[in-house]
Amino acid sequence: MSSQHNKTSVAAISIFASGGMAAAKFAVGIAIGSLALISEALHSSIDLVATIITWAVVRVSDKPADEEHHYGHGKLESVSALGVTALLYVLAGGILVESYSRLREGTAPPTISAVPFVVLVIDIVVNLWRARALHRAARETRSQALAADALHFASDVMGSFAVIVGLILAGLGFWWGDAAAAAAVAVMIALLGLRMAGSTVQTLVDRAPEGAHETATAAIRSVPGVIDVERLRVRMVGATTFIDTIAKVPRTYPIDRVEDIKRNAQAAVEKAFGDTDLTFTAVPVARDNETVRDRIMVIAHNSGLAIHHVTVHDLGAKLIVSIDLEVDAGMQLDAAHDVANTLERNIQEEFGADVEVDVHIEPLEPELPFGVDAESERVRAIAAALTEYAAGGEIHDIHNVRVRNTDAGEIVNFHCRAEPSMSVIRVHEHVDAIERALRRAFPSVKRVISHAEPPRA
Repeated sequence: MSSQHNKTSVAAISIFASGGMAAAKFAVGIAIGSLALISEALHSSIDLVATIITWAVVRVSDKPADEEHHYGHGKLESVSALGVTALLYVLAGGILVESYSRLREGTAPPTISAVPFVVLVIDIVVNLWRARALHRAARETRSQALAADALHFASDVMGSFAVIVGLILAGLGFWWGDAAAAAAVAVMIALLGLRMAGSTVQTLVDRAPEGAHETATAAIRSVPGVIDVERLRVRMVGATTFIDTIAKVPRTYPIDRVEDIKRNAQAAVEKAFGDTDLTFTAVPVARDNETVRDRIMVIAHNSGLAIHHVTVHDLGAKLIVSIDLEVDAGMQLDAAHDVANTLERNIQEEFGADVEVDVHIEPLEPELPFGVDAESERVRAIAAALTEYAAGGEIHDIHNVRVRNTDAGEIVNFHCRAEPSMSVIRVHEHVDAIERALRRAFPSVKRVISHAEPPRA
């Protein structure tokens, strides 16, 4: 059963129960002349109006956000609860005035019989059942309107007990018992209204739920990649918790990894709060453990430049930085030189004017052109050459050789194996020697791409 169906069905059942009990109490109260019972009947009538409003509101409050209501329609529940509170205060005031009038004038006590007691006991049982059902539904759906309705019926139980006490006092000869019981009902209604108004107003002014800020902050901080939470705001709209946060993430992270952090943060707050709408703003910051290479890569990335082969030499009092900068192959030298000088100045601003920066300008590697697979004889010839160049060395098992013909020349891909204990630089040196030998033997080969892997287990 959906939460929307659960809320509307519980509210609809409450309408019939409220109407029946209100009518019964009012009829008996008029018949025996009991102000307390009439007051309780009027209270139940207000509850009936409140329940009808609740039934109507919960049918609308779960509607999704639209062009005019960007945060949904959940606040309608708070508005309806505030309206019902106003009705309760009007009722409480009227009952207090009438009670005071009867106490001052010494009105005769009501006629006592078993009928009002039977009606009140049935009313207590029905209200206890309704309060429990509504409270459960309110907790499951986080509905403020249903919670207010449950509080109404719980207060009705106390009011019915007060009426019973008043009737017993009247039956024992205390003429003021019924009017005093009516005044007690009015006080209970006023206290109920005060409690409802407090929670409803807090929701309308967007007060964060108790402990929500700490819980949301802890949930987001637990997400790998989040360095800290700079700002966090929480508000409730109906059953949805809206969270707006600014979180610090490493500036060296690529965009797709930052997006993963956002998704994980959404999952974390949903686990903590249930229905949650998270607005996550990532602020890139420098970490304490960033290396010089990391910081240089960030500088280049922020400038939209492609660099590689960054080497850093620390001479104690001086840093020596060497960089390969890729620019458009058709760019004029003076323009490329300006780009390199700007990169050098940005690095010096980061590390100090005494840092020595050498930038090697080279053409940006173009995307590989469209190609077709070479003839099988050509593939076998190149594969045989690769195996020959690797023979006797530390690179072996040349396999998965592919050759493609393109307008720029032949592109060769191959896999090979090396001992797992070899260092990456050592593997690279041996493979690079094989690649150079292949290009010397086959001048039409434009590029060689190798993949070294350890032996099969």
